[in-house]
Amino acid sequence: MTFREFMEEIIEIYDGEVSRADLEESKFADIACRAAFRLEERNPVRKAEELAEKAKEKKSDLIGRIEQKGPYVNFFVSDKFLEQTIHRILDEGERYGSLGRKGKVIIEHTSANPDGPLHIGHIRNSIIGDIISRVFRKAGYDVSSEYYVNDMGKQIAVAVLGARRYGIDRGKKGDFAVSEAYVRINREGFDEREVEELMLRYENGDPDTVEEFRKIVDLSLSGIRETLERLNIEHDIFVWESEFLRNGYVEKTIQRLSALEEFVRDDATYIDLKKHGYDKEVFLTRSNGTSLYILRDIAHHIWKGENYDRVINVLGADHKLYAEMMTLILSLIGAKPPENVIFEFVTLPEGSMSTRKGEFISADELIERVEQKAMELSRSGDSEDERKNIARAVATGAIRFDIARVSPEKPTVFNWQNALDFEKQTAPYIQYSYARARSILRKINNARPFQIRDVHPAERALILEMSKLSYIVERVIDTLRPNILTSYALSLATAFNNFYRDVPVLRADESVRKFRVGLVKAFTLVMGETMKLLGIQTLERM
Repeated sequence: MTFREFMEEIIEIYDGEVSRADLEESKFADIACRAAFRLEERNPVRKAEELAEKAKEKKSDLIGRIEQKGPYVNFFVSDKFLEQTIHRILDEGERYGSLGRKGKVIIEHTSANPDGPLHIGHIRNSIIGDIISRVFRKAGYDVSSEYYVNDMGKQIAVAVLGARRYGIDRGKKGDFAVSEAYVRINREGFDEREVEELMLRYENGDPDTVEEFRKIVDLSLSGIRETLERLNIEHDIFVWESEFLRNGYVEKTIQRLSALEEFVRDDATYIDLKKHGYDKEVFLTRSNGTSLYILRDIAHHIWKGENYDRVINVLGADHKLYAEMMTLILSLIGAKPPENVIFEFVTLPEGSMSTRKGEFISADELIERVEQKAMELSRSGDSEDERKNIARAVATGAIRFDIARVSPEKPTVFNWQNALDFEKQTAPYIQYSYARARSILRKINNARPFQIRDVHPAERALILEMSKLSYIVERVIDTLRPNILTSYALSLATAFNNFYRDVPVLRADESVRKFRVGLVKAFTLVMGETMKLLGIQTLERM
């Protein structure tokens, strides 16, 4: 069974009187119902008594004990729920936790300017977006994770000029080679008129200029993709900004915008948003007729809204105002507005970073540093190669988990020492709980047949936690907060570690041993799926 089905069972008992919003997790019960506060404000205790009696009159195989405590009605799952949950997990395997949802979803994340390597600020964007994409797929949606390639900005034109002037070091990783030319020309200076002319030629589709831009952007993207692969992140589609100029979407967008009373055509064109509370104009084109980024991005979002049921963007806090204004403009023309996940910045103890000045610690450097430290801490591995593979998996998991565990709207500082601590609530702690379970199954893997008997509190807590996977998937989809999933992974690992400490498996009597082995097997399936959603590699030994 699932925790969601348990909640639905409670709602069904009350024939619509109680809603999902009235139910909450509680340390005093499996589910606490607080509907009495809403239904009878003057005397919620008396109402809770009525609700408890009504629930007891109904028969349910999933609901065990029911008790009223003050204004709350507390519900506890039955032994049958516990037994059916383990069988369901073992039967469904990787399918357990899916919601069977339908629809097309596009999730844009990372989308860093291809003028240099990713740094840790970029990878918070990437990790948040990647986990959200994985969760939506788990729920059943048809998901496209998108990298929107900014190939028309000033930064790219400057990078092209830098490559012209200094050449490109083909011996270096692509993003580092482009960055070297970009940083150097920013340091030594360039002619702004030359940059503007280059941007104009690219926008007008000059074949030689298009080829030159494409080579630089492709080279940088090749390096960026390598970095993302090291973090277990892939994009389904790379959509180039210039495509919307070439395919006519920008022209169609101008036509739609021009019908707004907020649209102003002067030397340049812009949208006046003063009456909507924004003390500024949003410029769409320059005086020479060339388009600005936001116009192309509005066209891009019109395309997304036409082709997908749900449009989600992951953006840094410095894009918050931009996202609000673009969303407003899309709403004004009747286009589907996106859902924006705005995250605060993540930094290192070393401080802030600037790509233009070349003052940054790249994501590659960070990954290498954490891998090296994980190698030093490695406890397992029959060979040097195996130790390296384990260290790499631990390092990637540590980075992903430590960045995802903080709610997006909160700033955070990544500290590798904390992230790699096996004793604290970290990715290695989760990986170790999985490896510990696998070590049991290597010794005995006969999980069936079994029957449930008197359940130990540690067994009960573990089964209940496992039943929550689909509930957690639904919460992440509804809130777009990956930290809900990291908290669940920790709770699940802790429940297993408590079970491992308190309850013997291999030394138990045969009938009990079969049940507990089934429980361990179910845990590896649920934890394996949870780690897959987090993009953290499972390990057989650590």
